[in-house]
Amino acid sequence: MVPVAVEIRRGSSRFNERVPGRATWHSFSFGSAYDPDNVSFGPMLCHDDHWLVEGVGFAPHRHSDLVVVSWVLTGALTHTGPTGEHTVGAGSVAVLHTGPGVEHSEVAAAPQTRFVQVWLEPDASPAAPSYDVSPGDPAPGRLSVVSRPTERAAFSVARLESSQSIVLPEAPWQHVFVARGALRRSSLAEPLLAGDAFRITDEPGHQLIAAVPTELLVWGLSGG
Repeated sequence: MVPVAVEIRRGSSRFNERVPGRATWHSFSFGSAYDPDNVSFGPMLCHDDHWLVEGVGFAPHRHSDLVVVSWVLTGALTHTGPTGEHTVGAGSVAVLHTGPGVEHSEVAAAPQTRFVQVWLEPDASPAAPSYDVSPGDPAPGRLSVVSRPTERAAFSVARLESSQSIVLPEAPWQHVFVARGALRRSSLAEPLLAGDAFRITDEPGHQLIAAVPTELLVWGLSGG
């Protein structure tokens, strides 16, 4: 049985990697910062927060057996991969199904580009690689589903003004990331600031209240 738990992950505890023109905060084990107790959360294998200057990013590299979801918060991202070149603007979500293997690159196409990227386990045996970009269009003041990249994962975004609230949907695993702004103190924790996250396991829906204008990235996850 999955234990009942609400875990607070502070942004300051993430592994920070810096190279010229790029800063990345890794929420899960990465490279030399290996933690055997922090390699995944349900089917989520990676949660990275990337900040880039224009023209900087990730040169062509390979992935396999993954579903890669990118949410652009500011600026724009140029993706080159199995279906050619695409520009992903702020407020858009991109989903890459790598299949058995694909080479791709990601480069900032605008100053001060920031995107959050999540890697997921695929549903089943990998199919042919694909890439899809769509506008997120979250409804103001509500939690809006912007993508269902796999049968086990729903990605939602909430853009809240100060004092607005949402109630989280129930799911075996919920990952809630404060991309911007802050949450008020609640029964779950002291205030959460930008970069902080909840990892919620087998809990009923909780109410979250924005302390200031806030953007939340919420994943509802289930087992396979």
